[in-house]
Amino acid sequence: MTSEMIIRRYRPSDQCVVTDLWSRAARQAHPFIDGEGTGERARLLREADLAQAENWVAEREGRVIGLLGLRADGPGDGNRTGAEVRGLCVAPEAQGGGAGRELLEHAAARHGALTLEVFEGNDRARGFCAHLGFTERGRRTDEETGHPLITLERAAPLKSVSWLHVREGRLLSVRTRGNDTFYLPGGKYEPGETAREALSRELGEELGLVVPVEELSEAFVIHAIAHGKNGRRLHMTCFTGGPQDIAPAPGREIAEYAWFDRQEARERCAPAHAQVVARLVAQGRMPG
Repeated sequence: MTSEMIIRRYRPSDQCVVTDLWSRAARQAHPFIDGEGTGERARLLREADLAQAENWVAEREGRVIGLLGLRADGPGDGNRTGAEVRGLCVAPEAQGGGAGRELLEHAAARHGALTLEVFEGNDRARGFCAHLGFTERGRRTDEETGHPLITLERAAPLKSVSWLHVREGRLLSVRTRGNDTFYLPGGKYEPGETAREALSRELGEELGLVVPVEELSEAFVIHAIAHGKNGRRLHMTCFTGGPQDIAPAPGREIAEYAWFDRQEARERCAPAHAQVVARLVAQGRMPG
C-alpha cells in the first residue's frame, strides 16, 4: 500500500535536498535547455525563489519528493483571488505517484484559480496539466533560453463538504429533484462558514438531521471533476461523525435518499463517489 503523503511548508533546512531534487527534475524535463538545473538557474532557485516565494513540499516517509512555489494574488485561505505557480517539480524516482497533483490541488485549495507556464517542448508537463483541467491562455518566448513558453490557467475549484454515513456496508446518498444522479449529503459553503458549520447546516436542510459541529471529524479530501459542471474541478472535504441511528426526512430540493454498496454507487452516483468509496474500502469501512 502506498504510504501517506504530507504537504507542508518549505523550511530552510530543506534547501539542499530541494535544490538537488529540482536540478534532477529540471534536467529530465528540459533536455533542450543547455545547462538546465545548474549554474545561474540553480543560484536563482536558492537565492530568489526559495527565499521569496510561498513554497510547499510533498513528503513521503520523511523524504521530500516534490516542491511547489507560488506567487499569490491575495492572502489565500479566506480571501481566494488566485495564484501563479512559479515552479513545480517532483523527484524523477517519485513521478507518477501523485505528488505533483497533490501539490497543485493544495495550491488551489488555498488560493483558488491557478496560472502557470510550461515550455512547449515539455510534453509530459503539458499532458499532466491538461489532465488536471488547465487550458492554454497565451504564449511567449522565454528571454533567458529563447524557447517558447505556454501560459496555462485553471478556474478555482468548486468547494463543497459531504457526510460519510455507512450502514451495514452501504453509503448514504441523496438525489435532488429533477436529477437521476445521487450525491453525498452535503453541499456548498455560505459566506463566513467553516467546513463543519456548512455541513451541519446542509444536513439539517437536506435531511432534517441535527449533527452538531463538534461531532464532525474530517476524514479526507477528494479532488475530482465536478459532475455536470463542464469540467470544473471539485474540492470536496468529507467528514464522519454524528449520530449513527438516523431517520432522514428529505427536505428542500432532496427527492430521495438511499444506501448504496460499491457496485450500486458506481452505477448510480456522481464520479467523485468512486474515489470516496475506494477510500472507505481501503479503510475497511465498506466491503471491497
